[in-house]
Amino acid sequence: MKTEIHPIYYPDATITCNSCGNIFIVGSTKPLLKVEICSQCHPYFTGEQRIIDTEGRVERMKRRFNLT
Repeated sequence: MKTEIHPIYYPDATITCNSCGNIFIVGSTKPLLKVEICSQCHPYFTGEQRIIDTEGRVERMKRRFNLT
């Protein structure tokens, strides 16, 4: 096996959810990861429907179709 071609492994890498702020500690090749949605706030796992607005898409649709 060749030496010095493998990435650095971080056993205590931090994953942060942008939606709910939940933090996970896992092993990864990157020390810090940010995700849009995690298993704590994803509708498939929670069973509730929540609108996650990215870049104002909901407001743009309401303006486009004159919804209140």
